[in-house]
Amino acid sequence: MKACNPTLLTFVGLVLLGLVAACTAAVPPQSTPTAPPAVVETGQLPRMRGEFFSASGECGFCHTALKDSSGKDVSIETAWRASIMANGARDPYYRASVRSETLQKPDYAEAIQEKCAVCHLPMGFQTAILKGESPAFLPDAGYFNPAHPLYPLALDGVSCTVCHQIKSDNLGTIESYSGGYLFEKEPKPGERPAYGRFAVDDNMAAVMRNASGYQPVQSDHVTQSELCAVCHNLYTPYFTNEGELSAELFPEQTPHLEWLASEFSGISSCQACHMPAAAGEAPIANTGSPKRSPFMQHTFIGGNRYLLELLAANLEGLKVSATAEQLEQARLLTVEQLQQNTAQLSGSVRQEGDELIVEVLVEVLTGHKFPTSFPSRRAWLHLTVLDANGKTVFESGGWQADGSITGNDNDLDELLFEPHYQVITQPDQVQIYEPIIGDPDGKVTTTLLRAQRYLKDNRLLPRGFEKTQVNPDIAVYGEAANDPDFLGGGDTVQYRIATAGFTAPFRIEVELLYQSFGYRWAEKFRGQTDNPEALEFYRYTDQLPNAPSIIGSLLLTASKP
Repeated sequence: MKACNPTLLTFVGLVLLGLVAACTAAVPPQSTPTAPPAVVETGQLPRMRGEFFSASGECGFCHTALKDSSGKDVSIETAWRASIMANGARDPYYRASVRSETLQKPDYAEAIQEKCAVCHLPMGFQTAILKGESPAFLPDAGYFNPAHPLYPLALDGVSCTVCHQIKSDNLGTIESYSGGYLFEKEPKPGERPAYGRFAVDDNMAAVMRNASGYQPVQSDHVTQSELCAVCHNLYTPYFTNEGELSAELFPEQTPHLEWLASEFSGISSCQACHMPAAAGEAPIANTGSPKRSPFMQHTFIGGNRYLLELLAANLEGLKVSATAEQLEQARLLTVEQLQQNTAQLSGSVRQEGDELIVEVLVEVLTGHKFPTSFPSRRAWLHLTVLDANGKTVFESGGWQADGSITGNDNDLDELLFEPHYQVITQPDQVQIYEPIIGDPDGKVTTTLLRAQRYLKDNRLLPRGFEKTQVNPDIAVYGEAANDPDFLGGGDTVQYRIATAGFTAPFRIEVELLYQSFGYRWAEKFRGQTDNPEALEFYRYTDQLPNAPSIIGSLLLTASKP
């Protein structure tokens, strides 16, 4: 690409300032690497231009006011700022978890924070490392402290100049997993590459360099699932009974590897589902950029509805850059994703004497296990049978206001867990699709520093997943491994219900429910009075019941033969 001469650059800059219709506001004054930390305002994107990374406020003003062919607003900054990616550092559960782990192993506090920061707050972390500073981010002296010079970068989560600076060099390799992404580690002011799917002409490239300090570079690797895998295949060490850090690694979350084992790996990428294409064409910037297709929306829609609600209810406390309206839009898109693109129910019912036999089929639509990623997540079947008089004949999988599941062994006792079922006959038996982690002694744990194995993993498998042939890191564990109808694409559960003494016809209501924070995971810090982030987490969550999301529902009726 030929360089732009100074005269043309000046001309382009003047034209840019005059494009009022294309750019909604003039470019604000730029911060510099040596400037004091900017004040981070609630509802505003953080501003900071660093040597290696810049906060989203340096990008947002040119990537807003964008509309697709249908007239819908598809502004990149608007969609992104309300995403879980943008709020990866603000997540109060994440903060409480890191503090909890450091309190248990204070001698390893910096190493723990380093492991967690590389993907949750990569700009602050990587900048600190490159400058030879401490990787600690907890606010005592770390860069979660608002007085710290790196605070704007740390708070900005998984921001624009992280993903768009990752090189293609090692993608898809084991070395790239667990935050092993590569980027340009020399300062190179004004020449740092920002990779994108589309080629940008010289004039527009000059505008971007002048406005942000980054040079756009076309590369298809930003469209590939391997880019996401750098943080969405995560392996962690654990502490042995002797107090040593293990050489063996635990597969804490592996959605990319699960996707590779599914039929979706040859059909659809991570981006196709989590960054859905806009209708027709849309410009990628408001500086006179031509319209492009496909334009991938930066919504990064997943399943964490509850966290979005926590953020919306605590905008000021968590210094959220999104507005309540933007977070509500993200919540609605999340609910739509959960209800339309996750799983669906079907089934049948028959009466045999005084026994009602219900078959429930859960069909999975995701390209990885459901639930997947962080092991606090769980889904379960809630089945209720009512007789002709409205009396409850049977109920399995009811839930309480505190987020616990009625009859679930693990919610009743942290050392137990509910098994996987092929047949359910009692109300205290619940089909819960979840990972249960074991420590080196084989005991149930929610402490990641002790996570050595899976005692149970019956999370629903995507289509094409062959459970007997996959890598042990993504295998099925527990009774589900021997369940002949627990297969790639779904699971079938049979309920056998005694109906003697009740009046037909019977109404059978089934729901597939989902929580991003299972009860035992949500309550794990409750007694940690020395954990300030945990106290903050409970201040928020005690005001917002941990109600599950409804993924799908089914209604059946049965009369006696």
